[in-house]
Amino acid sequence: MASSMIVAGLGLATVGFAGRYLLRAMPGAAKQFNEAIKNLPKMDANSRYYRGGFETKMSRREASLVLGVSPSANAKRIKDAHKRIMLLNHPDRGGSPYLAAKINEAKDVIESGKA
Repeated sequence: MASSMIVAGLGLATVGFAGRYLLRAMPGAAKQFNEAIKNLPKMDANSRYYRGGFETKMSRREASLVLGVSPSANAKRIKDAHKRIMLLNHPDRGGSPYLAAKINEAKDVIESGKA
């Protein structure tokens, strides 16, 4: 146990010294690295997800986002997307009743615009 910790520590030290050597060997690399870090986009905790929650009255745009289809998708694609999402979020399978209601509402909104 102790020997594996020593080996891991030596490995980390080796990586650190190798990185330090490379940065010193290439003088412009450190400056480029620092500029690249500064130019990275600012990320918050929920940056991967759609911001904003649900609108009070669901629009066609929001309905298409919920189902993951185009607002002009055909009836079969809407039905398939609804079925796929409901299988994952159905309350009988541990899903949220609120999300299931929103998924059904999204299907109704998109289908009502097709008529």
